[in-house]
Amino acid sequence: MYYTLNQWDLLIGYCNDGHCHISNILAENTIRPLAVGRRNWLFSDSPKGEQASANCYSLIETAKANGLEPYAYIQYVLKYIAAADSVEKLEALLPWNARPQMEAAVQAA
Repeated sequence: MYYTLNQWDLLIGYCNDGHCHISNILAENTIRPLAVGRRNWLFSDSPKGEQASANCYSLIETAKANGLEPYAYIQYVLKYIAAADSVEKLEALLPWNARPQMEAAVQAA
């Protein structure tokens, strides 16, 4: 009880900001696939393999968080990343920037 009272300002933070949720279930649901897969990652062959896996999972989860279908997004990135010869072109491939370009590519196909 003493701990709770000492943390009261933090505990009621969601009351002061309407954007904050009382529950962290959205964050928990987002990281669940990573937590479930953690045991499998113990068998990565090398640090570079671990880094590659982390990059892939981060890209997939970020695509999901931005409302993109991960498989379609990865296909889109792989198709256009070779032509990205500037920082601006690379940034255009990021999930939060890619939706308009992906929709245009689908319509053009």
